[in-house]
Amino acid sequence: MNPSQPFSDLKAIYQAAIKRVNPYAMVQSRVSLDNNTLNIRLDNQNMHLSLDKFENIYVLGAGKATAPMARAMEEILGSKLSGGLISVKKGHTDTLNKIEIIEAGHPVPDENSRSAAQQIIKIASKGDETTLFINLISGGGSALLACPGECRDAAITLADKQKTTELLLACGAGINEINRVRKQLSGIKGGKLARHMYPATSVNMILSDVVGDDLSAIASGPTAPDGTTFAQALGIIKKYKLSSRLPARVAKVLESGALQKTAKNQISDDKIFSKVHNILLGNNLSALNAARQEAETLGYNTRVLSSRITGEAREIARVFSGMAQDIALGSLPPQRPACVLAGGETTVTIKGNGKGGRNQEMALSFLQELEAGPTGIENIFFLSGATDGNDGPTDAAGAFASQTVLEAGKKAGLDISEYLVQNDSYTYFDTAGHLFKPGPTNTNVCDLQILIIK
Repeated sequence: MNPSQPFSDLKAIYQAAIKRVNPYAMVQSRVSLDNNTLNIRLDNQNMHLSLDKFENIYVLGAGKATAPMARAMEEILGSKLSGGLISVKKGHTDTLNKIEIIEAGHPVPDENSRSAAQQIIKIASKGDETTLFINLISGGGSALLACPGECRDAAITLADKQKTTELLLACGAGINEINRVRKQLSGIKGGKLARHMYPATSVNMILSDVVGDDLSAIASGPTAPDGTTFAQALGIIKKYKLSSRLPARVAKVLESGALQKTAKNQISDDKIFSKVHNILLGNNLSALNAARQEAETLGYNTRVLSSRITGEAREIARVFSGMAQDIALGSLPPQRPACVLAGGETTVTIKGNGKGGRNQEMALSFLQELEAGPTGIENIFFLSGATDGNDGPTDAAGAFASQTVLEAGKKAGLDISEYLVQNDSYTYFDTAGHLFKPGPTNTNVCDLQILIIK
């Protein structure tokens, strides 16, 4: 066997998944304009919207995958497009003609995040019954749109939101939990963009980076009805013991809101949403199905476990290691050569001061399990990677784990346990030479785990 072949296969399987959820291609293949009618074709849903009554059409949006979606909409709408504005993660851009791009901070919002939210609200608020808004929403939108000024009882600042976001990211909270808090502190999330757009019509094309595809959670659901409460947000803060570290103004808003019998920040008015059309364009399962097809083409007996993997990255790594050993021993299907696929979004409880992301942490934890010397270690190869190309605040999507990687680490004098204690997976794999760096993919549908047993 060519020693590099398994790594090439892992990359090919990952790239096949990314290709399937390419935002530009997905919009181009599903959206068309025929005789002044906007047609959107999905597997189980078709929409036909006449543009005759609309005097102005604007494209708005936010997310890591939004720029190529916007390029596709510019091409489809042509001269009918009045203009627009999108907010993207720095570096996740594209060439647009009529739609303005703002590059903002992620995963922690910055001043550009606030500026983008304010400008989008300004455009949305000018809409009337002759206006159509096409919103392009993808993962990362929560950080890329930050509107902290509309909370009652206290003037939440951008610095308050930044500190709150940092605390939530570091404590191990899941993305749905983080977004429940974000929505209560925002003037645009949790359906509030829909409020600003009313009485205009909106068509909202959404690429899911949320396990389970809850539309109210993707980018914190700016166009989806919100059923969350201040009490729930405060409960999340208490669950992770963040109360004493929370900015005082944020704590005041959540505590005072939780005391009210009704959560006034909730946006669930049927009238507002009567002209809102939310459409799910793609998700993690779409990527996994493409990965499965590629793995089978490469000759692997393939199984897809789930698109809903959550939990601590280290614990999920142990599950994958156990499966790998059973398959290597022939105790469990699929028969070798085997490929096991999964997707979702894990978490990392940060206790050290190192550099990395959840995928790198999972790969390093998997490598630690291999170090224990399981049967068939030489046949086991693993890749955990973020579909957006950036794992946490790093330039790597993830990392590889195998006997080759383990030997490289030992040769460099690296102690896996020490790097895990410091949450410094990036430095370990960078030194060992086995980070996975495909670059920004301009899409985002959670993470992918690919396990090969030769």
